[in-house]
Order: sequence, then C-alpha cells, then structure tokens
Amino acid sequence: MIEVRVAHLGLDRTTNAPVVILREKDGARILPIWIGPAEASAIAMEMEGMKAPRPLTHDLLKQVVVGLGAELRRLVIADVRDNTYYAELHLDRGAADRFVVDSRPSDGIALALRLHAPIFAAEGLLTEAVSPGDAPPPPAPGIDVDQLKRYLETLDPEDFGKFTP
Repeated sequence: MIEVRVAHLGLDRTTNAPVVILREKDGARILPIWIGPAEASAIAMEMEGMKAPRPLTHDLLKQVVVGLGAELRRLVIADVRDNTYYAELHLDRGAADRFVVDSRPSDGIALALRLHAPIFAAEGLLTEAVSPGDAPPPPAPGIDVDQLKRYLETLDPEDFGKFTP
C-alpha cells in the first residue's frame, strides 16, 4: 500500500464529470477517480473548510464514528474491478475491536478528510504522471479497458479543470 493525498479535485474537460486526483505522498504517481457531483461537493467543502448549516451525510458519519468511540485508522483504495474502484474503511475501537467496512472511494475520501485519517492505494492502481504536452488525445467512446488504462497512465492533474461546489 502506498500513502496518497488529494492533490486535485476538478472536472474532466472531456466529460464534465468530477474527478479526484490522488497523488503518491512521496512521489509523482497519481490515481484519478471519477466521482459523483454530491461526493465531489462534500470533498471540496471539507478541503475549503466550508461547513453546512446542518450536517451532511459525511458529517453525520463522522459523528457516528466518533460517538461510538471509534477511530478511522485509514482509508484503503484496494481494487478496481469492471471499471469500479473499491475502498475499505479501517476502523478501530480499542485494541480488540477492529473492523473493515466496504466503501466507495469518494465517500471514504470525504470521511477520511473529515477525520484526518491517512489514505492509501494499492500499488498497482497508481500510474505515472506525465506533462500535459506528452498526453495522447482522449480515448473515443466505447474504448476498451487496455486503451483506457494507457490513456489514464498519461494524465496529469493539470489536465483537469478545478471543481467548485
């Protein structure tokens, strides 16, 4: 597992979909994950230090975790299957009470930011970042998985616009 951080939250200019870019903490590799607008907004609000007048879903989950005396030890983005990423929340409530909860990466990121927990990604999910001038044109609709992977390996966080809630 490699520790990553949220490097950028933006809009994919080709699809206008929100994308969160995770960057290796001590390196240059990245992991772009396309997410929903609600989750992008929750991540952006936390990154900007904005608070809603009433608790949003991720704020509520934070209160539940803390209220139960648990601690989010880490978020692990563990796998990708059929173009869907899978993540795990690793929670501790004392030495004898440790458990893992299945999570979408976007929800896990929003919660990890709120609870100041580290984020990790499986080694094989990270790709080398390149300069925008070296990136090939975006893949065409109906692209196969190998072509998509090659395209993602050439992306740079600056290829995406900034997302604002």
